[in-house]
Amino acid sequence: MGAFRWFHGDEQLSDSAARCDWDFSLSTVVSSTANATVSDTLGVIEFDPSNTILATGGIARKIRIYTLNSLLPREETETVQTQGERSTAFLDHANACNYYIFTPAKLSSLRWKPGSGGRVLGSGDYDGVVMEYDLERKVSVFERDEHGGRRVWSVDYSHSDPFLGASGSDDGTMQMWDPRSSEGGRCVAKVQPTAARSPVCCVEFDPFGDALVAVGCADKKAYAYDVRRTAEPVYTFDGHTKTVTYVRFLDGGTMITASTDGCLKLWNVEDSRLIRTYKGHVNSRSFVGLSVWRHGGLVGCGSENNQVFVYDKRWGEPIWVHGFEPMGRDRSDHGFVSSVCWRQVSEEQCTLVAGGSNGALHVFLGKRKS
Repeated sequence: MGAFRWFHGDEQLSDSAARCDWDFSLSTVVSSTANATVSDTLGVIEFDPSNTILATGGIARKIRIYTLNSLLPREETETVQTQGERSTAFLDHANACNYYIFTPAKLSSLRWKPGSGGRVLGSGDYDGVVMEYDLERKVSVFERDEHGGRRVWSVDYSHSDPFLGASGSDDGTMQMWDPRSSEGGRCVAKVQPTAARSPVCCVEFDPFGDALVAVGCADKKAYAYDVRRTAEPVYTFDGHTKTVTYVRFLDGGTMITASTDGCLKLWNVEDSRLIRTYKGHVNSRSFVGLSVWRHGGLVGCGSENNQVFVYDKRWGEPIWVHGFEPMGRDRSDHGFVSSVCWRQVSEEQCTLVAGGSNGALHVFLGKRKS
Protein backbone atom coordinates (compact mmCIF):
# COMPACT_ATOMS: atom_id res chain seq x y z
CA MET A 1 0.00 0.00 0.00
CA GLY A 2 1.34 3.42 -0.87
CA ALA A 3 1.59 6.51 1.26
CA PHE A 4 -1.64 7.88 2.67
CA ARG A 5 -3.03 10.91 4.45
CA TRP A 6 -5.94 10.81 6.87
CA PHE A 7 -7.86 13.82 8.12
CA HIS A 8 -10.32 13.81 10.98
CA GLY A 9 -11.50 17.22 12.07
CA ASP A 10 -8.41 19.25 12.90
CA GLU A 11 -6.37 16.09 13.14
CA GLN A 12 -3.79 15.16 10.53
CA LEU A 13 -1.82 11.94 10.64
CA SER A 14 1.51 11.42 8.93
CA ASP A 15 1.53 10.73 5.22
CA SER A 16 3.76 7.67 5.62
CA ALA A 17 3.65 4.39 7.52
CA ALA A 18 5.09 4.20 11.02
CA ARG A 19 8.81 3.43 11.02
CA CYS A 20 10.97 2.40 13.96
CA ASP A 21 14.41 4.03 13.95
CA TRP A 22 15.47 2.19 17.12
CA ASP A 23 16.70 -1.22 18.20
CA PHE A 24 15.25 -1.93 21.65
CA SER A 25 16.34 -4.72 23.97
CA LEU A 26 15.41 -5.86 27.47
CA SER A 27 18.42 -5.22 29.69
CA THR A 28 17.23 -6.01 33.21
CA VAL A 29 14.25 -7.43 35.10
CA VAL A 30 13.98 -6.63 38.80
CA SER A 31 11.40 -8.60 40.78
CA SER A 32 10.86 -9.84 44.31
CA THR A 33 11.21 -13.46 45.39
CA ALA A 34 10.05 -12.71 48.95
CA ASN A 35 6.47 -11.87 49.93
CA ALA A 36 5.30 -12.71 46.44
CA THR A 37 1.67 -12.67 47.59
CA VAL A 38 1.85 -9.03 48.73
CA SER A 39 0.46 -6.53 46.22
CA ASP A 40 3.23 -4.28 44.94
CA THR A 41 1.78 -2.47 41.93
CA LEU A 42 4.27 0.18 40.83
CA GLY A 43 2.27 3.36 40.31
CA VAL A 44 5.13 5.73 39.58
CA ILE A 45 8.77 5.71 38.38
CA GLU A 46 10.90 8.87 38.31
CA PHE A 47 14.49 9.57 37.29
CA ASP A 48 16.22 12.32 39.29
CA PRO A 49 17.51 15.48 37.53
CA SER A 50 20.95 13.89 37.04
CA ASN A 51 19.31 10.86 35.39
CA THR A 52 21.46 8.52 37.51
CA ILE A 53 19.02 7.79 40.37
CA LEU A 54 15.62 6.15 40.08
CA ALA A 55 12.75 6.29 42.56
CA THR A 56 9.67 4.06 42.53
CA GLY A 57 6.50 4.04 44.58
CA GLY A 58 3.16 2.28 44.70
CA ILE A 59 0.90 0.01 46.69
CA ALA A 60 3.66 -1.39 48.95
CA ARG A 61 3.94 1.85 51.01
CA LYS A 62 7.61 2.38 50.36
CA ILE A 63 9.82 4.52 48.18
CA ARG A 64 12.61 2.48 46.64
CA ILE A 65 15.79 4.21 45.46
CA TYR A 66 18.03 2.65 42.81
CA THR A 67 21.16 3.83 41.06
CA LEU A 68 21.31 3.37 37.32
CA ASN A 69 24.49 1.32 37.79
CA SER A 70 22.63 -1.14 40.00
CA LEU A 71 19.99 -1.61 37.29
CA LEU A 72 22.55 -2.08 34.53
CA PRO A 73 24.88 -4.61 36.20
CA ARG A 74 27.90 -6.31 34.78
CA GLU A 75 27.05 -9.67 33.33
CA GLU A 76 29.70 -11.58 35.24
CA THR A 77 28.19 -10.61 38.61
CA GLU A 78 24.50 -11.31 38.02
CA THR A 79 22.19 -14.02 36.74
CA VAL A 80 22.02 -13.47 33.00
CA GLN A 81 20.02 -15.14 30.27
CA THR A 82 21.38 -14.69 26.77
CA GLN A 83 19.34 -14.77 23.59
CA GLY A 84 21.51 -14.35 20.54
CA GLU A 85 23.80 -11.41 21.23
CA ARG A 86 21.48 -9.79 23.79
CA SER A 87 21.62 -10.52 27.50
CA THR A 88 19.03 -9.90 30.19
CA ALA A 89 19.97 -9.66 33.87
CA PHE A 90 17.49 -10.89 36.48
CA LEU A 91 17.78 -9.19 39.86
CA ASP A 92 15.93 -9.14 43.15
CA HIS A 93 14.64 -5.84 44.54
CA ALA A 94 16.42 -6.57 47.81
CA ASN A 95 19.80 -6.58 46.07
CA ALA A 96 19.22 -3.98 43.36
CA CYS A 97 17.62 -1.36 45.62
CA ASN A 98 20.07 1.00 47.35
CA TYR A 99 17.63 1.76 50.15
CA TYR A 100 13.96 2.37 50.78
CA ILE A 101 11.80 4.64 52.91
CA PHE A 102 8.52 3.46 54.41
CA THR A 103 5.58 5.78 53.78
CA PRO A 104 2.36 6.20 55.80
CA ALA A 105 0.10 5.35 52.85
CA LYS A 106 0.05 3.90 49.35
CA LEU A 107 1.76 6.19 46.86
CA SER A 108 0.22 7.46 43.64
CA SER A 109 2.83 10.06 42.64
CA LEU A 110 6.49 11.00 43.05
CA ARG A 111 8.39 13.99 41.73
CA TRP A 112 11.96 15.15 42.34
CA LYS A 113 12.16 18.72 43.59
CA PRO A 114 14.11 20.94 41.16
CA GLY A 115 17.12 22.70 42.62
CA SER A 116 17.53 20.25 45.49
CA GLY A 117 20.43 18.38 43.91
CA GLY A 118 18.42 15.17 43.90
CA ARG A 119 18.06 15.34 47.66
CA VAL A 120 14.34 16.12 48.04
CA LEU A 121 11.54 13.95 46.66
CA GLY A 122 7.88 14.92 46.80
CA SER A 123 5.04 12.40 47.01
CA GLY A 124 1.27 12.25 46.85
CA ASP A 125 -0.64 9.41 48.50
CA TYR A 126 -3.97 7.63 48.76
CA ASP A 127 -4.80 9.43 52.03
CA GLY A 128 -4.72 12.86 50.38
CA VAL A 129 -1.38 13.90 51.85
CA VAL A 130 1.54 15.59 50.08
CA MET A 131 4.94 14.97 51.65
CA GLU A 132 8.56 15.82 50.92
CA TYR A 133 11.41 13.52 51.90
CA ASP A 134 15.03 14.42 52.53
CA LEU A 135 16.74 11.41 51.00
CA GLU A 136 20.09 12.14 52.62
CA ARG A 137 18.56 11.89 56.09
CA LYS A 138 15.77 9.52 54.96
CA VAL A 139 13.09 11.49 56.80
CA SER A 140 10.04 13.54 55.83
CA VAL A 141 10.62 17.30 56.00
CA PHE A 142 7.27 18.66 54.81
CA GLU A 143 3.65 17.52 54.99
CA ARG A 144 0.36 19.07 53.94
CA ASP A 145 -3.16 17.67 54.05
CA GLU A 146 -5.47 20.10 52.32
CA HIS A 147 -7.45 17.72 50.11
CA GLY A 148 -9.82 16.52 52.82
CA GLY A 149 -8.40 13.01 52.89
CA ARG A 150 -9.19 12.45 49.21
CA ARG A 151 -6.55 10.66 47.16
CA VAL A 152 -3.80 12.80 45.64
CA TRP A 153 -3.22 11.49 42.13
CA SER A 154 -0.38 13.71 41.05
CA VAL A 155 2.24 16.17 42.31
CA ASP A 156 4.67 18.40 40.44
CA TYR A 157 7.00 21.38 40.96
CA SER A 158 7.42 24.59 39.01
CA HIS A 159 10.70 24.81 37.11
CA SER A 160 10.86 28.61 37.34
CA ASP A 161 10.17 28.59 41.11
CA PRO A 162 11.15 25.16 42.50
CA PHE A 163 9.49 25.88 45.84
CA LEU A 164 6.09 26.15 44.19
CA GLY A 165 4.35 22.79 44.11
CA ALA A 166 1.00 21.57 42.88
CA SER A 167 -1.20 18.60 43.64
CA GLY A 168 -4.29 17.18 41.96
CA SER A 169 -6.85 15.17 43.88
CA ASP A 170 -10.08 13.22 43.94
CA ASP A 171 -11.56 16.24 45.73
CA GLY A 172 -11.83 17.94 42.34
CA THR A 173 -9.14 20.55 42.90
CA MET A 174 -5.61 21.36 41.86
CA GLN A 175 -3.84 23.25 44.63
CA MET A 176 -0.58 25.15 44.43
CA TRP A 177 1.43 25.53 47.63
CA ASP A 178 4.72 26.92 48.90
CA PRO A 179 6.59 25.22 51.79
CA ARG A 180 8.39 28.52 52.52
CA SER A 181 5.23 30.22 53.75
CA SER A 182 5.01 31.02 57.44
CA GLU A 183 1.84 28.95 57.68
CA GLY A 184 3.64 25.74 56.83
CA GLY A 185 3.00 25.37 53.13
CA ARG A 186 -0.27 27.21 52.75
CA CYS A 187 -2.27 27.02 49.52
CA VAL A 188 -1.34 29.95 47.28
CA ALA A 189 -3.90 29.07 44.60
CA LYS A 190 -6.77 26.61 44.21
CA VAL A 191 -8.30 25.56 40.91
CA GLN A 192 -11.56 23.68 40.55
CA PRO A 193 -11.80 22.89 36.83
CA THR A 194 -15.40 21.63 36.93
CA ALA A 195 -18.48 22.68 38.88
CA ALA A 196 -19.18 18.98 39.51
CA ARG A 197 -15.76 18.60 41.18
CA SER A 198 -14.58 15.93 38.77
CA PRO A 199 -11.35 14.38 40.11
CA VAL A 200 -8.10 16.00 38.98
CA CYS A 201 -5.97 13.03 37.90
CA CYS A 202 -2.76 14.68 36.70
CA VAL A 203 -0.77 17.88 37.09
CA GLU A 204 2.33 19.11 35.26
CA PHE A 205 4.05 22.50 35.09
CA ASP A 206 5.41 23.54 31.72
CA PRO A 207 9.16 22.69 31.92
CA PHE A 208 10.04 24.96 29.00
CA GLY A 209 9.72 28.31 30.74
CA ASP A 210 6.12 29.29 30.12
CA ALA A 211 3.98 30.11 33.18
CA LEU A 212 1.56 27.25 32.54
CA VAL A 213 0.36 24.35 34.61
CA ALA A 214 -1.70 21.62 32.91
CA VAL A 215 -4.25 19.37 34.57
CA GLY A 216 -6.22 16.38 33.34
CA CYS A 217 -9.64 15.56 34.74
CA ALA A 218 -12.27 12.87 34.96
CA ASP A 219 -14.56 15.15 32.93
CA LYS A 220 -12.67 13.92 29.80
CA LYS A 221 -10.79 17.20 29.33
CA ALA A 222 -7.40 18.70 30.07
CA TYR A 223 -6.85 22.34 30.98
CA ALA A 224 -3.91 24.72 31.09
CA TYR A 225 -3.79 27.60 33.59
CA ASP A 226 -1.52 30.61 33.85
CA VAL A 227 0.01 30.20 37.32
CA ARG A 228 -0.18 33.98 37.84
CA ARG A 229 -3.93 34.14 37.11
CA THR A 230 -5.74 30.91 37.85
CA ALA A 231 -9.36 32.08 37.86
CA GLU A 232 -10.03 30.55 34.43
CA PRO A 233 -8.08 28.17 32.17
CA VAL A 234 -6.28 29.78 29.26
CA TYR A 235 -6.59 26.60 27.17
CA THR A 236 -9.00 23.67 27.14
CA PHE A 237 -8.13 20.39 25.41
CA ASP A 238 -11.35 18.60 24.50
CA GLY A 239 -11.18 15.36 22.52
CA HIS A 240 -11.06 12.34 24.80
CA THR A 241 -14.17 10.29 25.55
CA LYS A 242 -13.15 9.16 29.05
CA THR A 243 -11.03 10.31 32.01
CA VAL A 244 -7.76 12.09 31.20
CA THR A 245 -5.17 10.27 33.33
CA TYR A 246 -1.87 11.97 32.35
CA VAL A 247 -0.58 15.19 30.82
CA ARG A 248 3.02 15.60 29.65
CA PHE A 249 4.63 18.55 27.87
CA LEU A 250 6.58 17.16 24.91
CA ASP A 251 8.30 20.38 23.83
CA GLY A 252 7.78 24.14 23.95
CA GLY A 253 4.67 23.98 21.81
CA THR A 254 3.05 20.56 22.24
CA MET A 255 1.54 18.42 24.98
CA ILE A 256 0.54 14.75 25.22
CA THR A 257 -2.54 13.52 27.08
CA ALA A 258 -3.51 9.96 27.97
CA SER A 259 -6.99 8.67 28.76
CA THR A 260 -8.86 5.54 29.72
CA ASP A 261 -10.47 5.77 26.28
CA GLY A 262 -7.37 3.88 25.08
CA CYS A 263 -5.85 6.84 23.24
CA LEU A 264 -2.97 9.24 23.57
CA LYS A 265 -3.37 12.66 21.96
CA LEU A 266 -0.86 15.27 20.86
CA TRP A 267 -1.99 18.90 21.15
CA ASN A 268 -0.76 22.27 20.00
CA VAL A 269 -0.59 24.15 23.29
CA GLU A 270 -0.93 27.61 21.76
CA ASP A 271 -4.36 27.05 20.20
CA SER A 272 -5.61 23.78 21.80
CA ARG A 273 -5.60 22.11 18.38
CA LEU A 274 -5.48 18.35 18.19
CA ILE A 275 -2.49 17.28 16.08
CA ARG A 276 -2.46 13.50 16.31
CA THR A 277 -4.08 10.53 18.05
CA TYR A 278 -2.09 7.43 19.06
CA LYS A 279 -3.78 4.04 19.31
CA GLY A 280 -2.67 0.47 19.91
CA HIS A 281 -2.36 -0.02 23.67
CA VAL A 282 -5.24 -1.22 25.86
CA ASN A 283 -6.49 1.19 28.53
CA SER A 284 -10.08 1.27 29.72
CA ARG A 285 -9.90 1.58 33.50
CA SER A 286 -6.38 1.74 35.01
CA PHE A 287 -3.51 4.21 35.24
CA VAL A 288 -0.91 2.67 32.92
CA GLY A 289 1.76 5.39 32.92
CA LEU A 290 2.87 7.97 30.37
CA SER A 291 6.36 9.33 29.74
CA VAL A 292 7.92 11.35 26.93
CA TRP A 293 11.54 11.23 25.81
CA ARG A 294 12.00 14.77 24.60
CA HIS A 295 15.42 14.22 22.98
CA GLY A 296 14.09 11.57 20.62
CA GLY A 297 10.43 12.50 20.24
CA LEU A 298 9.30 9.17 21.68
CA VAL A 299 6.32 8.45 23.92
CA GLY A 300 6.04 5.44 26.24
CA CYS A 301 2.99 4.03 27.97
CA GLY A 302 1.79 0.83 29.59
CA SER A 303 -1.18 -1.30 28.67
CA GLU A 304 -3.80 -3.43 30.37
CA ASN A 305 -2.72 -6.43 28.25
CA ASN A 306 0.62 -6.45 30.13
CA GLN A 307 2.66 -4.80 27.39
CA VAL A 308 4.76 -1.65 27.15
CA PHE A 309 4.23 0.51 24.05
CA VAL A 310 6.50 3.04 22.38
CA TYR A 311 5.15 5.62 19.93
CA ASP A 312 7.07 8.02 17.73
CA LYS A 313 5.38 11.43 17.85
CA ARG A 314 5.23 11.40 14.04
CA TRP A 315 2.93 8.39 13.69
CA GLY A 316 -0.31 7.28 15.28
CA GLU A 317 0.62 3.61 15.49
CA PRO A 318 3.16 2.12 17.94
CA ILE A 319 6.68 1.58 16.66
CA TRP A 320 7.59 -1.02 19.31
CA VAL A 321 5.70 -3.27 21.73
CA HIS A 322 7.08 -5.61 24.37
CA GLY A 323 5.16 -7.94 26.68
CA PHE A 324 5.86 -8.54 30.37
CA GLU A 325 6.29 -12.17 31.28
CA PRO A 326 4.11 -13.45 34.17
CA MET A 327 6.09 -13.54 37.41
CA GLY A 328 5.74 -15.59 40.58
CA ARG A 329 3.88 -18.83 41.22
CA ASP A 330 0.81 -17.96 39.17
CA ARG A 331 2.14 -18.05 35.61
CA SER A 332 -1.34 -17.16 34.32
CA ASP A 333 -1.07 -13.75 35.96
CA HIS A 334 -3.12 -11.24 33.98
CA GLY A 335 -1.36 -8.13 35.19
CA PHE A 336 -0.80 -4.84 33.44
CA VAL A 337 2.04 -2.39 32.88
CA SER A 338 1.29 0.37 35.39
CA SER A 339 4.12 2.93 35.02
CA VAL A 340 6.84 4.03 32.62
CA CYS A 341 9.71 6.53 32.66
CA TRP A 342 12.26 7.65 30.06
CA ARG A 343 15.74 8.71 31.01
CA GLN A 344 16.18 12.22 29.60
CA VAL A 345 19.68 11.99 28.12
CA SER A 346 21.46 11.49 24.81
CA GLU A 347 20.07 11.41 21.31
CA GLU A 348 21.62 8.24 19.91
CA GLN A 349 20.59 5.91 22.72
CA CYS A 350 17.76 5.80 25.23
CA THR A 351 16.62 4.06 28.41
CA LEU A 352 13.01 3.24 29.25
CA VAL A 353 12.02 1.78 32.63
CA ALA A 354 8.59 0.19 33.02
CA GLY A 355 6.87 -1.13 36.11
CA GLY A 356 4.14 -3.72 36.40
CA SER A 357 1.15 -4.44 38.59
CA ASN A 358 3.19 -7.39 39.89
CA GLY A 359 5.91 -5.06 41.22
CA ALA A 360 8.52 -6.00 38.61
CA LEU A 361 10.76 -3.42 36.93
CA HIS A 362 11.86 -3.85 33.32
CA VAL A 363 14.75 -1.79 31.96
CA PHE A 364 14.91 -1.39 28.18
CA LEU A 365 17.81 0.04 26.20
CA GLY A 366 17.41 1.54 22.75
CA LYS A 367 20.02 2.38 20.13
CA ARG A 368 19.39 4.39 17.02
CA LYS A 369 19.65 2.24 13.91
CA SER A 370 22.61 3.04 11.71
